[in-house]
Amino acid sequence: MSKNYHIRKANIADINSLCEIGAKTFVETYEKENTPENLQKYLDEKFNEKQILDELSTPQTIFLLVELEDEVIGYSKLRVNSVENPNPKALEIERIYITKQYHGQKLGALLMQGCVDTAIENNYESLWLGVWEHNPKAIAFYRKWGFEVFGTHIFQLGDDAQTDFLMQKTLSK
Repeated sequence: MSKNYHIRKANIADINSLCEIGAKTFVETYEKENTPENLQKYLDEKFNEKQILDELSTPQTIFLLVELEDEVIGYSKLRVNSVENPNPKALEIERIYITKQYHGQKLGALLMQGCVDTAIENNYESLWLGVWEHNPKAIAFYRKWGFEVFGTHIFQLGDDAQTDFLMQKTLSK
């Protein structure tokens, strides 16, 4: 990585960037395997200013942005999710995306390391996530980082109930 990439924690001023990068990366990742209607319903629900403001205002939710100069090119969303994983020392990586034009530049690894560092700094003992069962590239990436499958759950994308693998990694300090 010769370019000047950096990671920083998002704040309220980043709402528009989070809406845009969230929608863009979600579409890039899932548009080929899903209907436009289901994608649009999800985008409307999850990547609007009110939703992102609510998430940024929640103390147990952290967005990390990957930037090249001042352009946001990827992000992760970390949160405590006591419904899916009741362990108070487990932090969920709800989203981790890099825009398609920057794939293959080790930015996913940079962002994942940021997630690991953030979890350790905040005294979490493990990280966990859900990954679509039909996304072998992502599954392989998470396995490389030491995540192991511990269950499944349903991810609702519009009217399509999809199965996600739940994967977890124990953190060492």
